[in-house]
Order: sequence, then C-alpha cells, then structure tokens
Amino acid sequence: MTHHYKRNSTTTLFAALNVLNWQVIGQCQQHHAHAEWLNFLRKIDREEPKDKTLHLIANNYATHKHPVVQDWLAKHPCFNMHFTPTSVSWLNMVERFFRDILQKVIRANSRLSSKQNATLH
Repeated sequence: MTHHYKRNSTTTLFAALNVLNWQVIGQCQQHHAHAEWLNFLRKIDREEPKDKTLHLIANNYATHKHPVVQDWLAKHPCFNMHFTPTSVSWLNMVERFFRDILQKVIRANSRLSSKQNATLH
C-alpha cells in the first residue's frame, strides 16, 4: 500500500529563535525537504555573526540529518545541532512562539479574508 501526502495549501515554517534577544529568523517554504532546510541554514549563516557558536534544536526528522545537510554542517562548525527525542514535544518557549503566530497572524488573517470574501459575494 502506498501513501500519497497532499499538503492542501499548507506551508512549512522554519524559524530560529535567539533566546538572548528574542529575535527570530524565519522562512516559509512549500516543502519540508533537505534542500529547503539547507537554504534556511544558509540564511541563518548569512544573518548571524560569524564569531558566534549557534545551537539549533530541531525535531528528529530525516530532513535535518540528510547527507547533504551533514556535509554542509561539517564545513560550518559554528552550527551545533541538537535533536529532540522522537515523539517528544518541542520546548515550551518555542511552542508559545508558534501559538502566538497562529493566533495573532494566521487566524487574524483568516478572519479578515473571510470578512472580505463575505462582502464580495
């Protein structure tokens, strides 16, 4: 039996939270594959000071451990990956951040879109 996964207008949000100053580097992608993850790592690399050691906490998803990603990380030793155990919740601070995005941005925009659509019909 094969399984075909259809995303139905969903998006992948990659986000890096600096816990010292609460700044976020974020990027939305249509896919969650190693190429998109690598693009996000490159974005972090461009935006963060080169003299800093970075600790990234990620879920235990195969994308984060792909051989191409591992090769890139080996060439960028300032990036230290830490993986959450399989089937374990993310850190509470990160969960609160995503909850706020959902409530303040996504749901607010959905309500706005619904009201706009109602006035158009």
